[in-house]
Amino acid sequence: MSSDSETTIATASGETTAAGLGRTLMHEHLVIGYPGWESHTNANRVRPEDEIAICVDKIQELKDLGYSSLLDPCPSDLGRDVDLAAKVAQQTGFQIILATGLYKQSEGGVPYWHFRSNFGEDVSDVMAEMFVAELTDGIGDTGIKAGIIKVASGPGEITDYERSILIAAAKASVETGAPITTHTDQGTIGDEQQAILTEHGVPAHRIIIGHSCGTDDHDYHMRIARAGSYLGFDRFGLDIVFPDAKRVASLAKAIKAGAGDRLVVSHDSVWCWKGQPFPPGMLENMPDTFDPTFFDRKIIPQLRDLGITDDQIDRLVVDNPRRFFDGEKLETLA
Repeated sequence: MSSDSETTIATASGETTAAGLGRTLMHEHLVIGYPGWESHTNANRVRPEDEIAICVDKIQELKDLGYSSLLDPCPSDLGRDVDLAAKVAQQTGFQIILATGLYKQSEGGVPYWHFRSNFGEDVSDVMAEMFVAELTDGIGDTGIKAGIIKVASGPGEITDYERSILIAAAKASVETGAPITTHTDQGTIGDEQQAILTEHGVPAHRIIIGHSCGTDDHDYHMRIARAGSYLGFDRFGLDIVFPDAKRVASLAKAIKAGAGDRLVVSHDSVWCWKGQPFPPGMLENMPDTFDPTFFDRKIIPQLRDLGITDDQIDRLVVDNPRRFFDGEKLETLA
């Protein structure tokens, strides 16, 4: 796709173009708040002005590395803070793409939607209507539009509730043309997510199967890649979840297998937390965890040692995010 692409993308500070994204991380979080965080009433709470300062500092570190954009795919039931993103974007000039969507059953807003489902409606239609509104009119009364749809499933199976979210996302994507990014656990179910979304009309190349790096199963990676979707290798630094050494080796293997045009990278870093979900001092003892500079500092040198070229690395953070948001079809992969 040529650099004069005019595909527009909503961000926290207005619209940009696919060509204008530049160097982009595809899965980071300014803030997360698990449902129920308000109930931890004696937890230390970060002041809004301190949240802004923390995020501005992180953005400056990314700008120093040449980044100009990131995707924050926080769904509406996981502490998404549109005002925070807007203020950080305004102060830094950084392009922050926000999401509409809902999280997985085990950690999302299921009680509300379960209650809503008791009244004879197809709840996926209600969800889809909300997604479309946030994509086209704006999130709440902020006037800020979402630029992507986020869906999620837990490990090993897709629950009925999660399936309803996937179907709602597909309806909204078909209506608006918005792309979709997903959460998976332990490198499972991504191919099933892909199948549900495409069966409901979403073109495969408009889908990122997130956290695909939760496994080193090369056949799993290539099955998704051959079916025409992007894979998110987007948890670098979360060595406690899955070893980074296996992530690096799997990423290099996928690139060498010809899937380098459909891979995006990130960290799933979280810069601010609502409540206190971790014990005091825990994160301070894991300095590489939730550090959005980790890929450039620690992973790129390892990829080079495995024979991955700088052009192939640039593809992961520049070309592929642009082509994904531009809606460019992927070539058939052997």
